[in-house]
Amino acid sequence: MAAKLKFSLVSPEKELFSGEVDGVDVPGEEGDFGVLPNHAPVMTTIRMGTIAIKDGQETRRMFLRGGFADVTPEGLIILAEEAVDIAGLDAENLAKDVRDAEEDLADAKTEVNRTTASERLDYARGLLDAVNS
Repeated sequence: MAAKLKFSLVSPEKELFSGEVDGVDVPGEEGDFGVLPNHAPVMTTIRMGTIAIKDGQETRRMFLRGGFADVTPEGLIILAEEAVDIAGLDAENLAKDVRDAEEDLADAKTEVNRTTASERLDYARGLLDAVNS
């Protein structure tokens, strides 16, 4: 039996995934990286993007807003600011969210409102890109 990687994905609200998998692809702040069983220890920040959880022939994709990845001899733990299962998303609704966020950004009058709208737009576009890829 091939070695498995112990993997946990946790958001502030709850644990989203916990189990043994073949590997996980992670969008690191300094570049994407893959984690397999017996990976060297590392701790790094995660940028907004998609993780791919691979187990056998199945791949589950989750979109993360950001967070931290901690690889230890025991496995991988991702502490995500926010995580969404891509399988449950609808491209049409996300396209509407992008249009709404673009309008909010165009209408923003203060720097705080522009920053908030810009972050919302980046997130909506990231989700839409993840669903369409």
